[in-house]
Amino acid sequence: MLEFAVAALNGISYGLLLFMLSAGLTLIFSMLGVLNFAHASFYMLGAYLGYSIAAHAGFATALVCAPLVVGIVGVIVERALLRRARANGPLHELLLTFGLAYLLAELVKLVWGLGSVSMTLPSVLNGPLATFGGAAFSRYRAFMMAVSVSTLAASYLLLRTSRTGLVLRAALTHAHAVEALGHDVARIGTLVFAVGTAFAALAGVIGAPLAVVEPGMADAIGSIVFVVVIVGGLGSLGGAFAASLSIGCLQTWAAGSSASLGSLTQWAGVRLPPAWTALSVSQAAPLLPYVLLVAMLACRPRGLFGRREDDA
Repeated sequence: MLEFAVAALNGISYGLLLFMLSAGLTLIFSMLGVLNFAHASFYMLGAYLGYSIAAHAGFATALVCAPLVVGIVGVIVERALLRRARANGPLHELLLTFGLAYLLAELVKLVWGLGSVSMTLPSVLNGPLATFGGAAFSRYRAFMMAVSVSTLAASYLLLRTSRTGLVLRAALTHAHAVEALGHDVARIGTLVFAVGTAFAALAGVIGAPLAVVEPGMADAIGSIVFVVVIVGGLGSLGGAFAASLSIGCLQTWAAGSSASLGSLTQWAGVRLPPAWTALSVSQAAPLLPYVLLVAMLACRPRGLFGRREDDA
């Protein structure tokens, strides 16, 4: 039971990391209508910048500076590239972000090389926070959860209580009315894109010590993030939150499970081919998010909290 609690905490910490990524992507889609294929590349860029800054100025400085730098890059991308592509339609937006993902991947290879790098943790965050039987919950995972919750709570309060948040929420659904009141909607869109990319970079910095920082990390996490936003419902922050925690806990539990597919299917009364029954649940763990995606698209294409166009 205690080991299950530790696995649940590990799953929640991973789910919160996914939500930081998917929240930025969801905000960008809600405001600009752009499904940013380069979003995971900003996550990767944040991880590499965090590694370099932490090596020279410390981990705390990397937590602040890397998201700021990537946010500035996001401003440049939105103003110089994306704004022009949007004038030509959604296809040009998708092609632009798709090409940008490849460009950032090649840039990372040129600057940091083809090999992997590892970020060193501060001594105060290294080691177990608590031990339950044979399982331990690390201090860094607790810190990662605290940073994720604090950042997202501060963003929620900003959106709900400040004048800037009021204008931004109005611009998400009634852009023409906000523009008629004298607000610069284009500038608000730039701000949203910058904040979304900064969220991705912050997730990259806090996720780097637990992940393999290498040029293929954007491909590894990017597909999972798109599963999250589709399962949760495109444009829904609440749906992204529910899907992130569900997928994080499901994948973490499956990766640490010693059960076999044969035992689970026998309990469920389903017969599988002999070659499949020998597979362990941990071997099938990477497939589970995509199985959930297929099931969601088959049963509820709009996602958990997505809305149909005729319901809006």
